[in-house]
Amino acid sequence: MKIAVASDFGEVTSHFGHCREFEIFNVKENTIVEFEIISNPGHKPGFLPNFLNDIGVNVIISGGMGQGAIEIFNEKDIKVITGAQGKSKEAASMYISGNLISNGAVCNEHMNHGNC
Repeated sequence: MKIAVASDFGEVTSHFGHCREFEIFNVKENTIVEFEIISNPGHKPGFLPNFLNDIGVNVIISGGMGQGAIEIFNEKDIKVITGAQGKSKEAASMYISGNLISNGAVCNEHMNHGNC
């Protein structure tokens, strides 16, 4: 399983599309076995969900996310977890252990992305 966390300097970001980077955690047998950071290649409608799908992501974790991105992730069978906060690695670990559940946070105003 491959988990992507939308982050800013190791912290879960409040808005998926405006994150600084994606922290990617490769998981085998419920253990993180590999980690990498990929810079956000840019926020364009529809681009990031397809980009993450192309690199094999199965789960995306963020503080908030726009409905359009959620729909694309759903079409790609990528699990969306919103409402997360704190350290990215802790959020990934909580998901792996079954202790991180999406609260369904949807961002409606891109210009107010800090207030999702």
